[in-house]
Amino acid sequence: MSNVRKRRAHAAIVALTAGALALTACSSGASQGAADDDARKHAEKQRAQITFGDAAASKGPAEPVPGARNGGTIKVYQRDTFAHLDPAQIYVSDQGAVSTLLFRRLTTYHLDNDGKYTVVGDLATDSGQKSDGGKTWTYKLKDGIKFEDGKPITSADIRHTVERTFADYISSGPTYLQRWLADSTDYRKLLKGGPYEGKHLPKDVLDTPDDKTIVFHFKKPVSDLPYALAMAGYGAVEKSKDTKEKYDKAPVSSGPYKIQPGSFKNGKGITLVKNTHWDPKSDISRHQYVDKFDVQFSVSFADSTQRLMADNPDNQTAISFTNQVDAPSMQQVATDPKIKKRSTSGYQPYVGVMNFNMRRLKDKKVREAIAHALPTQHILDAYGTPGGGELAGSYISPTLTGYKDIDPYGKLKKPRGDIEKAKKLLKEAGKTGMKLTYAHNTAAEPTKYSVAVVDNLKKAGFDVQNKELPSDTYYDVIGKVDNQFDIYPSAWGADWPSALTVLPSVYDGRQIQDGGTNYSLYNSPATNKEIDRIEGITDQKKAADEWFALGEKILKEDLPQIPTFYYKQIQLHGSKVGGVVNNDITSSVDATKLYLKK
Repeated sequence: MSNVRKRRAHAAIVALTAGALALTACSSGASQGAADDDARKHAEKQRAQITFGDAAASKGPAEPVPGARNGGTIKVYQRDTFAHLDPAQIYVSDQGAVSTLLFRRLTTYHLDNDGKYTVVGDLATDSGQKSDGGKTWTYKLKDGIKFEDGKPITSADIRHTVERTFADYISSGPTYLQRWLADSTDYRKLLKGGPYEGKHLPKDVLDTPDDKTIVFHFKKPVSDLPYALAMAGYGAVEKSKDTKEKYDKAPVSSGPYKIQPGSFKNGKGITLVKNTHWDPKSDISRHQYVDKFDVQFSVSFADSTQRLMADNPDNQTAISFTNQVDAPSMQQVATDPKIKKRSTSGYQPYVGVMNFNMRRLKDKKVREAIAHALPTQHILDAYGTPGGGELAGSYISPTLTGYKDIDPYGKLKKPRGDIEKAKKLLKEAGKTGMKLTYAHNTAAEPTKYSVAVVDNLKKAGFDVQNKELPSDTYYDVIGKVDNQFDIYPSAWGADWPSALTVLPSVYDGRQIQDGGTNYSLYNSPATNKEIDRIEGITDQKKAADEWFALGEKILKEDLPQIPTFYYKQIQLHGSKVGGVVNNDITSSVDATKLYLKK
């Protein structure tokens, strides 16, 4: 969700290489069972605007999970080592899932036992008090909140948490808050090097008038601040314990669990134990049922799937936060009732696309020919069916507010490609026999579906050059402004259920640069102007409708990419693990609700 790009692209890269790992949204909230037929209903529920909770909604403790009991150790299988443990560096799903146990932030998403989500105050007493038309937001800290060493969390710690994100070494986390405060994408100029030499953000940007009050001042209205502050990347950092780069391996906890000293071994594992200074009365969204989480790294999707399907005594108390069922095993999981009942499933927020290099493919008819020729069914099948995904007609995921079913290029009706229409369009463009360089990475899924892609494009009349790129540097290569490819796949997912976190990142032509995320190099002055206009809309429902309309307009009129499929996932757990639900926000198992059955 993802060399890896920042923001949601980071996990999207993982999605394209070995199955999706999302950081924010969207599998089905509390649905049980692989290939759940209710997945679309849960997506529709997710699209409903998640409300901002008041003080009453933010008051702990969390409601008990039915049947939960205390004690025991849960074994956690994870494919990847946690590359980052500094909250400011966290932007992918596996790290995001574990961060819910370790780090509290000003706000968080509360998932109740009925599957309803609310943005609530986490360290703060509520989700925020807005004034000055949305230009000013005020937060008050709760009583009884402490770091793992027993030190009270104060506004000075929150100020430091924010200011350190401006330092150059913080390079992997979200940048929403920083950009909003600076009113610029070049936000680091506002506080060069961060707060480490006694410098601070001006009071008219960030003010902490007392130990419990934090006030954010923006030059423009910001309506989505409570969503952004709930991201893992804005977890609290203890000012007096900040070791800068070293903090990434030994952070200080504020959540119900902490890292057992000396337990983190790169490539092997990490152990989480109870944080005795966590006060459940101050926390509406977390529990502390199990004594320990024994996290094991380097367990592949296929390996964790086989272990959890077997459900032998060694695996009955095991789970994975983010490893999903590998594609070859999906059919067995979906059809074996004993295995299916130990699964969760649903949407992720990612949309897979095939990019058209707009600096090389300037003729829209050529792009339309490619779009009609592409066998999107083969692309989806490579990720496993049922359960791996759903054919897409839009750039915007069904999990996002404002989504509507559209299919302007008939990809849902003819998912194996419309060769005759593609031939006709290419002939009308006078480009029959045109050379086309198609790039993809060497992961199993693209390697598998690329055979059908190349075959269809050749049948449509293209002279296709198939270029394979290493998976670990794939996004570095296609992220070059002067890349020499015509078409290449990518994916993007939202940071919260709003297209605000999708369209500006992917289609703003002013963001074209090496390492940027406008992979199709699409630059439309009209689109750029619309992005600015919609970003200024404070009515979230109206903004959601406007974002979708803009996405549809880009797709129909300009076609910089053709959508291929919406990502889904299936996850398994051992028979003795209780409280298992998928969290739509972390797009992972909700680690805060887990317990061991008798």
